[in-house]
Amino acid sequence: MRPPDCRSLWDLTSASGLSGRRFVADADGRRFLAARGKAAAPEAFRNLTVLISCNRQLPAVQALLHLDGIARRVLLCPPDLALEHIPAVIAEADVDAIVSDGTGPAAHTPGGTPVIPIGSDWPGAAADRDPARATEWLLFTSGTTGRPKIVVHTLASLTGPLDDGLVVAPDAVWSTFYDIRRYGGLQILLRGLLGGGSMVLSQAQESVADFLTRAQQSGVTHISGTPSHWRRALMSPAVRAFTPAYVRLSGEVADQAILNNLAAAFPRAEVAHAFASTEAGVAFDVRDGLAGFPAALIGQPGAKADMRVVDGSLRIRSARTASRYLGDGNRLADAEGYVDTGDMLELRGDRYYFVGRREGIINVGGQKVHPEEVEAVINQHPAVQMARVRARKSPITGAIVVADVVLKPGPGTLDAIRDDILDACRQSLPPHKVPAMLTQVAALEVAESGKLLRRRA
Repeated sequence: MRPPDCRSLWDLTSASGLSGRRFVADADGRRFLAARGKAAAPEAFRNLTVLISCNRQLPAVQALLHLDGIARRVLLCPPDLALEHIPAVIAEADVDAIVSDGTGPAAHTPGGTPVIPIGSDWPGAAADRDPARATEWLLFTSGTTGRPKIVVHTLASLTGPLDDGLVVAPDAVWSTFYDIRRYGGLQILLRGLLGGGSMVLSQAQESVADFLTRAQQSGVTHISGTPSHWRRALMSPAVRAFTPAYVRLSGEVADQAILNNLAAAFPRAEVAHAFASTEAGVAFDVRDGLAGFPAALIGQPGAKADMRVVDGSLRIRSARTASRYLGDGNRLADAEGYVDTGDMLELRGDRYYFVGRREGIINVGGQKVHPEEVEAVINQHPAVQMARVRARKSPITGAIVVADVVLKPGPGTLDAIRDDILDACRQSLPPHKVPAMLTQVAALEVAESGKLLRRRA
């Protein structure tokens, strides 16, 4: 994607070509982009802060195409935002109006903020977009406790240049397990719209099998999701009929097991894993089939994303970095413009490997354990579909490491492979990281963000 030069989302979508075949679709239907005409923007929203609230993603896309370049700010409200946070969010973002299809957490918010229906019948006359003023795009972080922070982007930072080398046909059909109101999903939407392609949206409460079937029927060529999304997808028989050309992972550590499994499931597809965060933006993607990334990417001269490692944590500076947190005294970046991602790295030979989040460390008698590094070992067993490692309280060490394990479909049980898994852990990990207990579970919870839910017992 090229930088937008302060042009609006609709202008850039139009500039990429609006053939009669281009569309945005969800489980309830599709809208052909060429049929939108000029996508007239309502003058009534000029310079206002607008919160977009709806359960389905398609109306949200429609609102973005209308409002970017007109509104002062657009706040993308994910449908799982807790209702108790809505009044504070409206106050913090200084929301002037809510646009909604009648659903979503802010559709019926008391307090006087006007709620305007999403649709073709917008209030006021059509307005010209101001090419000299960029609308701010407000996105929530994927925090798991309390009210998530709001990050301020513009279309320029969301679509800044990236050295990923991906060559995509103009008529590509993109899709993602992510919701487009979160950073990961929004990236794929913008890539599709600005690259001349179409977009197939996921839908809440839709089964993985139904989504994969619909994606295949819609001709999806490029698709993304978290490793947890993909582990669940690989358990569905529908994955065998799905034939994308490009499969991408982001949002969580992509261990070698999931990369190998995707390569086996999609032998004709290019499998990539990318690093991105809502604050720092997209930094890189890796397509060599290996976990981690080449150490040469750190401090690489001329790279669009400048990266460094400080105290084991990945720091990023690029044109894709958000400008600030909204209404938050904490700085988003340091004095040199680097964002501390909180993602911890370990250098092994000429490659860096992600070992987990700084705040997710388990303390076992004063020794640190990243759950993700233990999961990577467990997931390598051919009978394991996915694992979640967590802490359990211990009166002796403060905590011990335990793991919940989902097996691949079949007659086997965890008892039959328990010793094999523990032996592999003992061979690859120091003693304090080896799980004290393995428990077989039917499934593991995945948050709306697509990330594995982690709870302490």
